Amino acid sequence: MNKTLLAAITSLLFIGSACTTLNEEILDESHKTKQSDQEAADGTIAPVYALLPEIYKHTNYFAIQEISTDEAILPYRGGTDWGDNGIYIAMHQHTHTSTDPNLKSTWDNLVQSVSRSITAINTLPTLKSENVPTYLAEARGMRAFYNMLLLDLFGVAFVKDDIGKTSTILRGNDAVKYIESEFLAVEPNLQVRSAVGSGRLTKGAIYGLLARLYLNAQVYRDRYATTVNFPAEDMDKVISYCDKIISSGQYQLSADYFSIFGNNNHDNSELIFAVDQRPNLNGHNRLAYFSLSGDQFPLAAYPAANGTDGPAITSDFYKTWTQAYGTDDPKKDPRFYQENMSVYSNAGDTCVADKDYKINRGILRGQQYGAIRVNGVFLRCPDGRLKVGKLTNATRNRADLPVNFTETIDFTTAGSNYSTGYRVEKYEFSSSSNTGRNNGEADISIVRLADIYLMRAEAKLRKNNDAAAALADVNAVRAARTKTTPPPALTSMTLDLLFRERGFEFYWEMLRRTDMVRFGKYEGTWTEKTNSDPKKRIFPIPQTTIDGSSNLPGYLVQNPGY
Repeated sequence: MNKTLLAAITSLLFIGSACTTLNEEILDESHKTKQSDQEAADGTIAPVYALLPEIYKHTNYFAIQEISTDEAILPYRGGTDWGDNGIYIAMHQHTHTSTDPNLKSTWDNLVQSVSRSITAINTLPTLKSENVPTYLAEARGMRAFYNMLLLDLFGVAFVKDDIGKTSTILRGNDAVKYIESEFLAVEPNLQVRSAVGSGRLTKGAIYGLLARLYLNAQVYRDRYATTVNFPAEDMDKVISYCDKIISSGQYQLSADYFSIFGNNNHDNSELIFAVDQRPNLNGHNRLAYFSLSGDQFPLAAYPAANGTDGPAITSDFYKTWTQAYGTDDPKKDPRFYQENMSVYSNAGDTCVADKDYKINRGILRGQQYGAIRVNGVFLRCPDGRLKVGKLTNATRNRADLPVNFTETIDFTTAGSNYSTGYRVEKYEFSSSSNTGRNNGEADISIVRLADIYLMRAEAKLRKNNDAAAALADVNAVRAARTKTTPPPALTSMTLDLLFRERGFEFYWEMLRRTDMVRFGKYEGTWTEKTNSDPKKRIFPIPQTTIDGSSNLPGYLVQNPGY
């Protein structure tokens, strides 16, 4: 990415709250009296990407895609934290309504991003920069991507080219065909990942998004079907686009699973398309802080940077691991856990050099250890190294209660306490976060190579039950994680096993709800959730948006069941 475009995106990362129409005016706030066409082009494409960090924020897309599923749960912690008028409890129990602020925020950011894409599509052809064809393809492709998210979440897509006209709303197969046509149209003018990185739309990103669209297309065509029959022609397209990516030589499965989600992951060759969160872009995702205890302080340099006791995994999801590994501890799977602090395996290792202090990653269970903060500073060993030991809930004024994560978590008083639930530290805690609530610097995966293999495996199973070929794809991903002993190869493959495998590979990556709907499991029962209404497969259009379009009768119709 060139420096001018990088600066343009930086200046736009913290744009204010999103509007709910497709008529946003983008203002030029440059202090220059004259811009070159290249600078104008960079400044025009930058807003198209600028709200991605907000969309993928922990309380926006993450909450919708994870807390609504069997994977994550967020109780009213201690009766004081994360109550938020019950919105996270409602999201998990599928009793959410059209006034849910997380749904509104996500909707607003997506609709505003569509609007910004339209502005870029109309502005770029007036400029003479040599990058205009690529930028125009990116803007148009990103418009289709945002519409794909709107279709998946809310059941609608917006078609609009002329800034001055009202958008046409598409649903079902019409929306699928529109998004497909836009992706296909822009692919020839996009660059490859090696030229621009994973933070911009590339040919590989389009191939991956097309594969995802075709895999879910029949779900989108008939939202409330009792049984989804996946057409062979759709599955052939999934396989074809996955083949393009795998054979391109542009991407490689990572030997170190957790490096895919590390602070230096921008150049990780497994990432195909990601939210660019490098520090010089003022990255601010909070995915690493969201699940940690308020008494876990991951950075020796910042004694104010801690967790927030947010969501944990459900016992239901944890049991999928224990059922898979039987008498073996699931930590033998390198995707489940990565030990970074030796005190967990050697109780005598209680003094750690600041540069070596890193908390563990993956799914965290039991008694937690770490830097001990007293009166705002960390305890030190006699030689000046950081003192690590058993953590307690000192920040909650309960130093008598250990930070001991338990499997059981629910909405009862006991099940909602600060230490209930096994926690997830998949994304690495930012090395520059002085509060824990800022500067998340790990790029957030949108599409990565493992998903390409597993989508291809699923398409092969759904098309003609080619279990052998599907098994080979799944085992290729498992075998690639060689930094430590990789998980053992599987010996058979079914759709249920593949669904379980997707949970192991992609937990906390905001794919779970879409997967559960496609596999017919979203109406199931799990911890604190019994609602089986198929109308909950999509979310309500925010009521404020419905109200705002009331001057156009019949224009924006609420989804059934809300």
